[in-house]
This record gives sequence, structure tokens and C-alpha cells, in this order.
Amino acid sequence: MKKKLLIVDDEPSIGLILEHYFAKEYAVTIKLNGQEAMNWLQEGNHVDCIVADYEMPFMNGFEFIRQLQSSIFFKDIPLVMLSGKDETSDKILCLREGADDYMIKPFNPEELDIRIKNMLRRIKI
Repeated sequence: MKKKLLIVDDEPSIGLILEHYFAKEYAVTIKLNGQEAMNWLQEGNHVDCIVADYEMPFMNGFEFIRQLQSSIFFKDIPLVMLSGKDETSDKILCLREGADDYMIKPFNPEELDIRIKNMLRRIKI
């Protein structure tokens, strides 16, 4: 059975690239913003890992991390943040709030894949 990967990004092109890259190995779900993703998760959908953009409408990546961390159901889901912002303060903020990793756009999907696999291996999903 495929592991489930949730992609949260308001740029459709990023979602399509990641879906294309990961679809062979993961069951991929794409949501366009943090609020849509939280609603979907709260409906009872389970995922093994989340890849989310930092800058999104309705609920930005920082607020998305806070929402995940405040839930006993979602706080342990591995989370990689993607961002076009290369500010050290943004990276630290995301990691301090509970993101497991932070990657700068543009990124190599293969590198993201390795980071996800390493996180999943460490928690033995």
C-alpha cells in the first residue's frame, strides 16, 4: 500500500510537478492553501507526510504549522516547508514551531524525496 503524501501549495504548477514526481510511490493529494488542507485533514483523512508552502492565501505556512502542532491528531505528521524566502529567520521560525524541514524554491524533487524518505524511515512508518 502506498504511503500518503499531502501537498499544500497555492501555485498549481508546483502541485503538478510534485504530483507527477511522487505519484509512482505515494498516493498524492493536493490542496491549494492551509485552510483547505486543515479542513481536509479534519474530515478524517490520514497522511504520512505533508509538504507545504510557506506563503499561501487564507492560512499561511506559519499558521498551518501552528494549527497542526495544536492538534493531538496531526502534530506528529512529518512536515516539510517549501519557500521562496531564503531568510534565516523564516527557517528558524518554521523549525522552532514544529516543521521537520525547510527547503528553498526552486528545489530538486529528488532531494525532497530523499528528505521525506529519511523522515519516514526515522519514525518507521
